[in-house]
Amino acid sequence: MNKVLVAVLVSLCVSGVVYGQSSQSCEKVRQLSLTNAKVTSAETVASGSFTNPAAAPPGPGANRIDALYKSLPAFCRVAIAATPSSDSNIKIEVWLPSSGWNGRLQGQGNGGFAGEINYVEMAESLIHGSAAVSTDTGHTGRATDAPWAIGHPEKVKDFGYRAIHEMTVAAKAVVGEFYGTAMKHSYFSGCSNGGRQALMESQRFPADYDGILAGAPANYWTHLLTGAVWNAQATTSDPASYIPPTKLPAIARAVVQACDVQDGVSDGILNDPRKCDFKPATLQCNGADSDTCLTAPQVTALKKLYEGAHDSQGHQIFPGFLPGAEGGRGGWGLWITGPKPGESLLFAFGKGYFADMLYEKPDWDFRSAKMDQVVADADNKSAAIFNATDANLKPFTSRGGKLIMYHGWNDAGISAINSVNYYSEVVKTLGAQQASGSIRLYMEPGVQHCAGGVGPDNFGQFGAPAPDDAHRNVALALEQWVEKGNAPADIVAGKYEDESKSPKMTRPLCPYPQVAKYKGSGDTNDASNFSCAAPN
Repeated sequence: MNKVLVAVLVSLCVSGVVYGQSSQSCEKVRQLSLTNAKVTSAETVASGSFTNPAAAPPGPGANRIDALYKSLPAFCRVAIAATPSSDSNIKIEVWLPSSGWNGRLQGQGNGGFAGEINYVEMAESLIHGSAAVSTDTGHTGRATDAPWAIGHPEKVKDFGYRAIHEMTVAAKAVVGEFYGTAMKHSYFSGCSNGGRQALMESQRFPADYDGILAGAPANYWTHLLTGAVWNAQATTSDPASYIPPTKLPAIARAVVQACDVQDGVSDGILNDPRKCDFKPATLQCNGADSDTCLTAPQVTALKKLYEGAHDSQGHQIFPGFLPGAEGGRGGWGLWITGPKPGESLLFAFGKGYFADMLYEKPDWDFRSAKMDQVVADADNKSAAIFNATDANLKPFTSRGGKLIMYHGWNDAGISAINSVNYYSEVVKTLGAQQASGSIRLYMEPGVQHCAGGVGPDNFGQFGAPAPDDAHRNVALALEQWVEKGNAPADIVAGKYEDESKSPKMTRPLCPYPQVAKYKGSGDTNDASNFSCAAPN
């Protein structure tokens, strides 16, 4: 046997159990009895033979996905249908390495309104030796579709909180059956709605996972999507207020010009955009309207987007967007203003939630909505289902659970301030000392929603290629924190272009509230020339 493999197997030996070897054939897992669930298939997939169950988008992304699947080792593919209610039909898949299992279970979250199993990130986990599990959360559809919710309150509960827990319970049983032993540790990762799922698990089901990675969490769901209605009204209620995509580059340039130098480096990245006091009125047209300036109604709309949703008494419902997130492929043109009025992602999510999930009225019109009423309706009817805002993580942390959160400062989908607010509440609730031993927040300058933007956005957060080094890979850092007690400090993130294996720039991500400060000399694209320090 290969000496390296022997060393790995020896290192995974716990209490006399050697991980990496299955105790029975994959097909026999079909006979496993589960509570509120049934194994519908179990088959061995030969190395390199897995094909994409869903139609992959054309282009380089599809090629990368195909190459990823072809690189998969042999594994046992188990399909499960969970039925915690009479109207539930939660599809789950568990992938188990036929050999070389590292003793871990990796749960994967879903974006948007879910509707499909996260095969890509399951494949990434499998390559690294983990058993992987994902679910469609109980319905099939695109991530922006929610008509499935009308008339199906149990499916809404499945999506809101139940499906991930049912998935986890079933996966642990399958792992134990296939390998003949329980796993060493269980992990969960997700971004956006997946980040909400991650925090929901830590709060509602604290024994499900040992380590949780929550990115850009949509955890204040009811207020986030009330904010989406605010954004839609700000930019479309008066047709003259709409800011077309052709004007977004001018706003982005003006923000950079006003605030880029505040952090000591002129690189187009705002280290902490909260300190950027950009005045929208400076862009108001002095003469004829053009793509380089804003009309008076557009200036008003821009101010509202930065301010965020408020009720009639002036109380903030959800934080506004920070300067710096306007441009780029994942900027306001995708999330907020859209290519045309009413065609942004936040518009789709806001309408899907209120029209389909909350009011069950497909013809619901956001234009007549009153902020006080819609936020009250949302909180009263569905906060208990969707919101993951409980700051008391003691049940999770007291059993050794570790949580790492991250959020891009340039997020145009979910205001980064939301994560700062939640983290601050957790620290206040747990106390600084206990929080320091259990939770970290990493804010990413220049990074958009989950990834993208001008900043370094790759640090192994969701299956993306990253060095096998805990200093540069947040997933490995989480494992070392859980399994060895090595608390993470700064984590180096990289900015990659296309399929390049080397980043064009690196920067340290610092545990909040620390920030990365330039040392004053050396290449500003090299993380070694920055250090983490307290903010000014």
